[in-house]
This record gives sequence, C-alpha cells and structure tokens, in this order.
Amino acid sequence: MPDVLTPVLTDNWDQERSWTLEAYERRGGYAAVDRAFEMGPDAVIGAVKDSGLRGRGGAGFPTGMKWSFIPQDNPRPKYLVVNADESEPGTCKDIPLMMASPHTLVEGVIISAYAIRANKAFIYIRGEVLHVIRRVQRAVQEAFLAGHLGTDIHGSGYDLDVVVHAGAGAYICGEETALLEGLEGRRGQPRLRPPFPAVAGLYASPTVINNVESISSVPSIVGNGPAWFSSMGTEKSAGFGIFSLSGHVERPGQYEAPLGITLRQLLDLAGGVRAGHQLKFWTPGGSSTPLLTAEHLDVPLDFEGVAGAGSMLGTRALQVFDETVCVVRAVLRWTEFYKHESCGKCTPCREGTWWLAQTLAALERGEGSEADLDLLLDQCDNILGRAFCALGDGATSPITSSVQHFREEYLAHLSHGGCPFDPVASTVFATEGVS
Repeated sequence: MPDVLTPVLTDNWDQERSWTLEAYERRGGYAAVDRAFEMGPDAVIGAVKDSGLRGRGGAGFPTGMKWSFIPQDNPRPKYLVVNADESEPGTCKDIPLMMASPHTLVEGVIISAYAIRANKAFIYIRGEVLHVIRRVQRAVQEAFLAGHLGTDIHGSGYDLDVVVHAGAGAYICGEETALLEGLEGRRGQPRLRPPFPAVAGLYASPTVINNVESISSVPSIVGNGPAWFSSMGTEKSAGFGIFSLSGHVERPGQYEAPLGITLRQLLDLAGGVRAGHQLKFWTPGGSSTPLLTAEHLDVPLDFEGVAGAGSMLGTRALQVFDETVCVVRAVLRWTEFYKHESCGKCTPCREGTWWLAQTLAALERGEGSEADLDLLLDQCDNILGRAFCALGDGATSPITSSVQHFREEYLAHLSHGGCPFDPVASTVFATEGVS
C-alpha cells in the first residue's frame, strides 16, 4: 500500500530544518527558476496547461488557463496573489506546507509571477497563524539575500518583489475577491463580478489568485515536465494532492497521493478508523462539502468521482467520524461557524445562516416536529444559488446531505425529546429499548 503515496510537496518534510534555504537548495531548490527563464513566460504557461494542474484550493479550475486570461496588452501592472487564508474547518494542508517547506512556495511564486509577467506578488496568510507568517517572511528574506528575489534574478533581467501580508482572520477572505478587498485595506467582502480579477483585480489591475498548493506544485511541473505530472492522477484530474485525514482515524495527518485514490486506501495507510469503532460519515473536502457515508468508501477522490457521488472534492479535507458522533450536533457546529463568518453583505447568507442555526439548534434539542425538518430544507433551498458568494451554498451542503443520509437520526431527536447521543439521555433511552 505505501507505493500509493507520491511524496513531492511533502518529500522534504522529514528533513532536519527543512524550512531553511540551505536545506531546500541541497535538494535542488530554485533550479526550476532557471529552467523557467530558459523556457520563457509563454512556454511556462503552456507547460502548466499541458500538465492538467487544476486549482488545489477547492474550485478545481485549470491553473494554466487562469494564467492565460491575463490580458498582456493591458498597460497596468500585473499582480500575483497567493491565497494562504486557510480557514475551512477541517482543512489543514497549506499551513503545514508553509511551515515545513516555505521555499517550495516561494519558488513557485517566482515562476508563476514570471509566467504572467508580474513584478509584484503578495502572499496573503491567515492572521491567526503568526508562526506561519514569520516562517514565510523569513523564507522570503532568505530568497532576497540569495538573489532568488529582487532585481535581475539569476542574471535573467527579471525583477520580482514579494510581500507577505497578514490577514485579519476572516473566513470570507478565502473568497478571492474578498481577499483582494482585504489586501487593499478594506473590509473583507466579495466583489460583484464582472469585472473578474484577471481584468481588474488588485488595484484595478490584471491579477491571478491561486492557492498555496497550486503555486507550490509549479516548480515540480517545470522541473520534471508536464507529462510527468499528468502521468499521475486521472485523465481529467491530473497529478497529486495533499489529503488531510483528521478525526477518528488511528494516524491522522497529511497523505500526498495521486488524485483518484479512495478513502478506503487512505484509511489503510492511516491505520483505519480508531479501534473498536466503525465509519459513520465523512467530508471529502472540508465542512462546506456534502457529507458522504461508508457506502462511498470506494469513490475515486478526484473532481469527477466525488461530484458523481453528490459532493465536492474541495480542499481534500477528509474529516472522519465514527458511530459515536451525533450528525445533527456536528452539522449544527459547522452551521454556527458559517453564521458567525458570514460577512453580512447579502440577505440570503446574512439572514439565512442565522435561521439555519436557530432551526437546527431546536431540532438538536428535540423540539418541534417533522415539519420543521422540511422547513430546514426549505431554508436551504432559499439560500442555495442566491447568495453573493459560495459561503451561503457551503453552509447548506452539510445540512441537506445529512438529512438525505441520516433523516432517521433527526427524527430520533424529535421522538425522544433530545439528542440520543447525550450521555445522560442515552441511559434513559436504553431503558426504553432505544440505544
């Protein structure tokens, strides 16, 4: 089973002081920058297109295609922005990547900025993770001192300045246009599109916004060739990715594997569900993706396979829950998070997430009737596709999917006047013949 793993981004994580420039250069770090300069910007974009790399931040949009949207005849400066505002509950891949090997990201920034002909790049990091901000700042400083950043990089005539920006801790700034608002010093709220960032993004200039893992994958594509990258994964979901396993597994952590691997295979690598328990439900891409169950253990974890099962690959944040977890309570916790993180710009999300939390909380307490379950689904229907950005849609996903797969558990809360998984209540239920 270990041969399923494809350590590329995670290959140097076990090195001593892997985050330093010295350790990174020992393994050939920054050699791909010279290769990119030899190729030229258009050839680099072509290589990323040919590789089949799709955005690793959740949406899965082809990275090379996004780069090609930048209008090169626009006289305004071009900008590259790295979205490192990792805030999705359960998602934990970009932060360990930046901690263990920040120079992988910095090298990717250089090549990507060169490809779109940008001379200024920003790395927008979630404000609460101060240790990550400091580590990336130090990596950028090391790169400047070594001549990998600044003016006339490696004698190529190409100049690049990189700024590490600390966000203020808003989940909404994971949405790319809200991130741009935060970078410009305004409140983080999504922008109306069009115009799209490729035409009028940061400071109303052409801008590419990519996830940390997307940018970090670029040096290996340039260094090894697009055919090497596309030889892994599936036909439409090429390459490798970091799968974050958390929850009720024996060995939680980051597992880098080709897209298309299954949860069953990943659980084998992680030692399985914790001893004496069995899988109940799981998320394929963070808490904003529809829940899946044990019936979906063999679904290929690629964009098409997970979509075919009724969910989304998202950020590959695989949260695993066993039979001891109340699905209603878990979904309520997530819904309260989305209610708190709604920016308030649009009515469906601002008001809708509040009502979702209220209705769910009442159901979790065993109050109301089965009609309230239909009311909850009606509320979701009124939010889905009507919010200004994807936060509203994401808030409805775990609710509708949990009702689809665990409707009887919702009804059990109503019939017993409370949560069947409550330690005190469950004793009472057991005496009534309900466990």
